[in-house]
Amino acid sequence: MPIPFLASILIDGWPSWLPGPWTLTKAGSALGAIAVTKIYASGATCTSERNMHGRVVMITGGTSGIGAATVYELAKRGAQIILLTHHEHNDSFLVDFIDDMRDRTNNQLIYAEQVDLRSLHSVRKFATKWVDNAPPRRLDTIILCGSTLTPPGKARTETPDGVESTWQVNFLSNFHLLGILSPAIRAQPFDRDVRIIIPTCSAYIRSPSLDKALDKKDWSPGKAYARSKMAMMVFGKAYQKHLDAYKRPDELPMNARVFLVDPGYSRTPGMRRWLTRGTVWGLIVYLFLYVFSWLFLKSARMGAQSILWAVMEGSLVRDKGGKVVKECMIVDCARKDVDDEAIAKKLWESSDKLIEEKEKDAAAKRARAKKREMEKEEEKKERERVEEIEALVNTIKQKEKEKPKSGKKAKNGEKTA
Repeated sequence: MPIPFLASILIDGWPSWLPGPWTLTKAGSALGAIAVTKIYASGATCTSERNMHGRVVMITGGTSGIGAATVYELAKRGAQIILLTHHEHNDSFLVDFIDDMRDRTNNQLIYAEQVDLRSLHSVRKFATKWVDNAPPRRLDTIILCGSTLTPPGKARTETPDGVESTWQVNFLSNFHLLGILSPAIRAQPFDRDVRIIIPTCSAYIRSPSLDKALDKKDWSPGKAYARSKMAMMVFGKAYQKHLDAYKRPDELPMNARVFLVDPGYSRTPGMRRWLTRGTVWGLIVYLFLYVFSWLFLKSARMGAQSILWAVMEGSLVRDKGGKVVKECMIVDCARKDVDDEAIAKKLWESSDKLIEEKEKDAAAKRARAKKREMEKEEEKKERERVEEIEALVNTIKQKEKEKPKSGKKAKNGEKTA
């Protein structure tokens, strides 16, 4: 087909119905530039493979965005997935999501545990139950995809624990979770390759210093998000040192490794919320200009590639943990203070102190709420007893009123006889 067409052009000249060569060249160049831009913006693809059958993967934020794409890819390879989600077990969305994921991956080993990152008590309740299991439960991978952000222009919000929302969900609850799960991680057999994946974001580069807290006066959505990611970077490095310092009973080296993964800017619900500023008008503009987000931002599947590489790349077994992964390769950290031990120590101690304080306050609130509930229950029982006694008294009175009438009827019957 191409040969006769080219021959006709050479013999009969350029067809009138076909745009000119210069027009085709411009159109081809434009399409080529778009294709190159799209390929470049989509980033690297994970080419590493690993047998995931029998491996237990615990993941937060696994029901949307990059987390959901990661769950799909790992479940498709046979991994047992434990979703840590704020949804209750009977939530219709969660039930449908798990059923759909099981059908698409042909993997029935996908489960959910309720862990609300907005509640330190919820995190402790799950993690303590996991650690208390005897013998220690198998745990191969932990992926902390769960995060939140406040859209630009929106007001600062706090969790029920009284902590700024971005700080607690993105950092403090993850710090709390890994802190409690530490014994379970260290108890894994030596031949088990345990990996802790902490997704981050290049926004950490512009984070304010962690030396002092972010005051309400200086707070902004961008600063809060960047600071939470910076804190996770510092903590991830410190947590690797914490694991390495542990002396195993068998005197073998630590087999758990922490990897900080930058998935890149992707079209996720969080990114959409940021770009639209959390408004309807912003969403309309976003949809109108969607072609640009499609062109320059990764899909959730491509955003998950670096996380998958950190989970499955075999060469990382021979490497030390605490490394930064971007575009499916190890890269240098963009800020030197991520490795600052003084900052890490201060962050660790202040976080421990804050968690202790907030958990005490939350426990006191739960105790007061329980006391009020018990008092209401007692009042309800007392009202029921009073009502029961009154009903009994009324019944007795009614019977006493009926007695004289029955007596009169008996007498009248005797007279008639």
